[in-house]
Amino acid sequence: MGGMPLNDMPWWRWRSNVRSALHMLSDPEFHETTWLAGLEGYGDITDAVYRLVEDTWLDNWSAEKYVGSIFRDTGEAVLVDAAVLRVLRIMHQVGPDAHVSAYLQHPGWPEAVHAAREAHVRLAHADGEDPDLPPRSLDVLQIMTRS
Repeated sequence: MGGMPLNDMPWWRWRSNVRSALHMLSDPEFHETTWLAGLEGYGDITDAVYRLVEDTWLDNWSAEKYVGSIFRDTGEAVLVDAAVLRVLRIMHQVGPDAHVSAYLQHPGWPEAVHAAREAHVRLAHADGEDPDLPPRSLDVLQIMTRS
């Protein structure tokens, strides 16, 4: 999204959405300063989960289906699958319309954040980006994914 061009992947827009979601889900400081604080422009946890699975249907099948189109290799796919499963498990338990605090207080949330972080770091490094930069706003994501 800044270093290596994402458009080297056939479905780079989907990769951008997955990366954006993983980035937001993987950053506890972001959860506190943005989602809990109600900062505009970044959506909420439900929005992030939707970006993670909306086009990819990763809630229905493995990320390995997209190796070569969204994900560079099976290592990326395995990490994305782990993050998706953990986050969706929590979403199903607390409900998609739950307040962000319900997610953050869920006993499985730290594990979900860790899985999202592992996937985010792997994808960011593969795209030549610093995984420790703050997440970009949804407006910036939209600008970046325009044709």
